[in-house]
Amino acid sequence: MYVLRGGRVVDAAGSREADVAIADGEIVAVGDDVDDAGDVDEEIDAARKTVAPGLIDAHVHVMMDGRPDVSTAVSESDYAASYRAASNLRAAVEAGVTTVRDLGSRGTLALDAGEAVAEGELDGARVLACGRNVIMTGGHGNWFGREADGPAEVRKAAREQLKAGADVLKCMATGGVLTEGAVTGAPELTPEELAAFTDAAAPTDTPTAAHAHGEAGIKNAVEAGITSVEHGTFMDREAAEMMADRGTYWVPTASALRGIVDNGIEAGIPEDAVAKAEDAADRFDDAWDHALDADVPIAMGTDAGTPFNFFEDIPQELAYMVDYGLSPEAALEAATVNAADLLGLDDVGRVEEGYRADLVLLDADPTEDIEAWREPAAVFAAGDRVA
Repeated sequence: MYVLRGGRVVDAAGSREADVAIADGEIVAVGDDVDDAGDVDEEIDAARKTVAPGLIDAHVHVMMDGRPDVSTAVSESDYAASYRAASNLRAAVEAGVTTVRDLGSRGTLALDAGEAVAEGELDGARVLACGRNVIMTGGHGNWFGREADGPAEVRKAAREQLKAGADVLKCMATGGVLTEGAVTGAPELTPEELAAFTDAAAPTDTPTAAHAHGEAGIKNAVEAGITSVEHGTFMDREAAEMMADRGTYWVPTASALRGIVDNGIEAGIPEDAVAKAEDAADRFDDAWDHALDADVPIAMGTDAGTPFNFFEDIPQELAYMVDYGLSPEAALEAATVNAADLLGLDDVGRVEEGYRADLVLLDADPTEDIEAWREPAAVFAAGDRVA
């Protein structure tokens, strides 16, 4: 057993001075109970440091590396993609991101990476994954998704991902920015297809996620019982109220838009993608206004891997969320307890006895300085110091 001694614990429960004891990958005591938890093998000086939960990114693509034109990865081998996934997961955990949810990679790449991390064969963030996205033929992300048309095919495609071990099911309810020819906000899967998709997930109580930019696609997804709307860029007031009423999570992925808009054509991003991203960015401010007014539940996600959206920069998403109107405390909740709830995890997101020892040592209190996440002093994943 070892103890983080003299630090200030900050999580969704608030801020307090407390020592933290860790044994066998788990938090075994916090505060006054530490000295009664057993023999201490090692003490780590956390004085003048903040002890916070590891961050959770609810939307990444481990096969992507932030290159300007994602289409250039299509011809690369599965081997190249696997090396990139390993590098990304290591970069994420060193940045203090101890859990990620992959929402679309080729084949079983992300599922296999998750098993490798769990077995200790690969150092990196814990991975939950969807397998392959379910999309309409020729739809957004068709180069790595599972194309399906009609309720029966969509149901079968979803069941295939469950058979492969998916932790979550992901579909494309609308077009997207990075697929040439796709109309960003236009519905792709029909309401009937979305209903078949969530119906396939229901028997195993598997969470579902829908890529959805446009109002109609968002509403179709919510009505079908989707667990989380990804991006939600054109969300209107009605869509926000529907999501709030049904407890549908929003995963905004501000980093994805910023990566494209802030770098542009000059950086090598395709002109079509930049034009669509700039249009989406103009609507994104309104989406935040509607979501905050309606009290839509929010979980952090970045879409890491998309252009200039690197895994080592994932914590920047918290600062973006604060820019759009969340308090630093709410941003912390979005990246910890809310994301854990969305992912169906009950052992991460808090600094409490019985929780997995996914912890980050910071030089400042992130509820006072949101940029504190940018350079962690130390990172612990399942009790092992990884950075």
